[in-house]
Amino acid sequence: MSTSDQTILVVDDDGEIRRLIGDMLRREGYDVELAEDAAQMDAVRARTPVDLLVLDLMLPGEDGLSICRRLRGEDDLPILMLTAKGDETDRVVGLEIGADDYLVKPFAPRELLARIRALLRRAGTQRKDAPSRRFAFDRFVIDLDSRTVTDETGVPVALTSGEFDLLACFVARPRRVLSRDQILDWTHGRLANPFDRTVDLQVSRLRRKLQSVSSEATLITTVRNNGYLLTVPVRQVP
Repeated sequence: MSTSDQTILVVDDDGEIRRLIGDMLRREGYDVELAEDAAQMDAVRARTPVDLLVLDLMLPGEDGLSICRRLRGEDDLPILMLTAKGDETDRVVGLEIGADDYLVKPFAPRELLARIRALLRRAGTQRKDAPSRRFAFDRFVIDLDSRTVTDETGVPVALTSGEFDLLACFVARPRRVLSRDQILDWTHGRLANPFDRTVDLQVSRLRRKLQSVSSEATLITTVRNNGYLLTVPVRQVP
């Protein structure tokens, strides 16, 4: 998929920041929509399919955390949150309710662009003519091409883009202890920060979502001082 096929919605109440981000993304070939609050954001999404949301935390009316929580109940749209706050609590809360990435203002434009590209790449589907890659484990089936997870009855399991990438990482390496650094490298690549605690938060969220369906009491276990382990076997399915 080329950048001209991808639409990014930027929601920020600062007009100058909206303009700067919009201009940069358009120069890179993306289609860009701008909104200053939740109402404008909803209006844009009602008329235009959006591939990624750049969302400011501090907004008039409905704030970014509330918007993120609401959208996570609707779909798996990739969300990159922006904030002027450097407080770790805000970052943790944003990730807990489903944001896929988080960037503190002021930020370097190239870093924002790199993070956007990484999220779009992670969320993008594979070529339609590529062979299917479906795997079963416990009571779940994961399809790496359609980026979906279902239970044994075919009911979808709602995962964020980041949670899906984390699960795919475990499924590719079942019954193997994976360190935090390995997971960060495999899911975030060059953007990985060795002091980032995102993995721990996402593992916790992923566990809760899977455990409501799983037959295993400890589907993903913590191996003290080493990392995390998917405890069940994985098999390829048609």
